[in-house]
Amino acid sequence: MLSGVSNKVFKNALRAGTVTAGSSLMLLLSSPAFALTRDDGDDPGKGLSVIETLGLYVAAPIGLFLVIAVLVTATDKTRKTSR
Repeated sequence: MLSGVSNKVFKNALRAGTVTAGSSLMLLLSSPAFALTRDDGDDPGKGLSVIETLGLYVAAPIGLFLVIAVLVTATDKTRKTSR
């Protein structure tokens, strides 16, 4: 072990390095290889517009969250009713 470095700091640095290396390896392995090469029968269709993309990936999840929150709040039986 390095002189002047405590055992706890060394273990934390080793753990951080291991997590970083593992994450980098997983990202490298999950990247699409030959993504621009078309296969036989590949028919990707037209792309989404900016409005469609924002609606699908931003507005729809927020709307779904709000619907679930309202349903949970409306069916909450633990709230005390005021008399």
